[in-house]
Amino acid sequence: MQEEHKVKRMDRLLDTVERFGNKVPHPAIIFLILIAGVIGLSAVFQLTGASAVLESIVPDTHQVTESVVAVESLLGVDGIRFMLTSVVQNLMSFQALGVTLVAMIGVGFAEEIGLIASLIHKLVKVVPNRLLTAILVFLGVLSSIASDAGYLVLIPLGAAVFYKVGRHPIAGLSAAFAGVAAGFGVNILITPIDGMLTEIANDAVQIVDPTYHIDLMANIYFSIASTMLVVLVCTLINEKLIEPRLGTYDRSQFDGNLEEQPDDRRGLRFAFYGFTAVVVLIMAITLPSGAPLRHAETNQIIGSTPFMDSLIAIIMLLFLIPSICYGLGVGKIKSSLDVVNPIVKVFSNLSGMIFLLLIIAQFIAYFNFTNMGTVLAINAASVIESMQLGGLPLLLSFIFLILLLDFILVGAVPKFAILTPIFIPLLYQLGVAPEAVLAAYRVADSPVNIITPLMPYFALIVTFAARYQKKTGVGTIVALMLPHTIVLTIAWIILFIIFYLFNIPLGHGAGMYL
Repeated sequence: MQEEHKVKRMDRLLDTVERFGNKVPHPAIIFLILIAGVIGLSAVFQLTGASAVLESIVPDTHQVTESVVAVESLLGVDGIRFMLTSVVQNLMSFQALGVTLVAMIGVGFAEEIGLIASLIHKLVKVVPNRLLTAILVFLGVLSSIASDAGYLVLIPLGAAVFYKVGRHPIAGLSAAFAGVAAGFGVNILITPIDGMLTEIANDAVQIVDPTYHIDLMANIYFSIASTMLVVLVCTLINEKLIEPRLGTYDRSQFDGNLEEQPDDRRGLRFAFYGFTAVVVLIMAITLPSGAPLRHAETNQIIGSTPFMDSLIAIIMLLFLIPSICYGLGVGKIKSSLDVVNPIVKVFSNLSGMIFLLLIIAQFIAYFNFTNMGTVLAINAASVIESMQLGGLPLLLSFIFLILLLDFILVGAVPKFAILTPIFIPLLYQLGVAPEAVLAAYRVADSPVNIITPLMPYFALIVTFAARYQKKTGVGTIVALMLPHTIVLTIAWIILFIIFYLFNIPLGHGAGMYL
């Protein structure tokens, strides 16, 4: 009885969050208000002389250079010039837009032509219903291998799978979103983000010890344990709290087509041939030594290589070519217009999101121009540094600082680059290994991703959800994902503390202490 009362109280809290969030203006208006706020605050902070001392590292010499970073006003000469001359460039350089448009050529066409519906129909026949949530979360975590592809492929797929088996599609979206975004910083494999973070950490530790080197596998044990934790926690939250709260789904709200073809065996066979052809082509231009998708100098495939930079285009082809083959097989494609028109329809459905991303791109660019995020991060880190905390309290303070900063600085790399020259040398002097700082950052960087509207793909998630639940807004998604953020953050910090207290290896030859 008491447990039921707690559940109802949690439901009321989440309903309040959702109502409040959905009463705010359209997201486009919210970001216009935020832009106005950034413009005003930048002028105020510049007048007050707000600044910070940024420590940066020269990669070749590993020497630390200090520079004063001051808040720049958007109402000054340079600020006004920037706002008016950078609008197009801000949009064109906004990665989320390009990634979405390219990937959705393939993914959207596959849905319009019916291939995804047919694949889902086959999938639900072989995957037990009780394992769907865990599988979606796990695949979401794994998707970070392909950078941002999980946002575009797995999250809409999660909603569609749940819809097909008669469960609430928003619960499927929630499970996939939790895995993709809340578990983005960990994996059971090495991902592109690991290379970037490790390189930054190495530059920071060599300030105090030029001979110290952090290996790419330095956090692999902790990362695997964290992956298992994310899957367990997010699965339980989704099935015990989120799905019961959503209740029975009203299928009349669905704005789409997931009906399978009466006889799609020929189409699926053709799709398999098309998929195989694309895979063989990609292997042919990747695997041989000196192949086009290998690094020109190191000959590597994984890392900062043409192959990794081509993943979104490869994913587009892996959906588009099999989908065309499928359409030919089932008789839906009889002319070139039968290929072009569905893609045009996909882009027309994305028009509202594209407009929103235009405004979000301006907000992010204007905010970055002001340096307010950088000044805030450095000053907050300096306050923590002055508190003269011990190893574990300092690491926990680092985690909480990242959690707070993640609401406004959502990229994984910028926060780490700003803060590691402060925290890694400081903790090194206390006998704490740099690998521990890297592990702490993994704990803090991801859970907030699923509840901050500043996350570049948040608007896309709202768009996906609105297909199944018409009155979906920012508040709907925040209330949906908030339990994941709260419980996962607590559980993850506990896991980190256990690793610290018992000095469990974070990776091969890498522990919490020097």
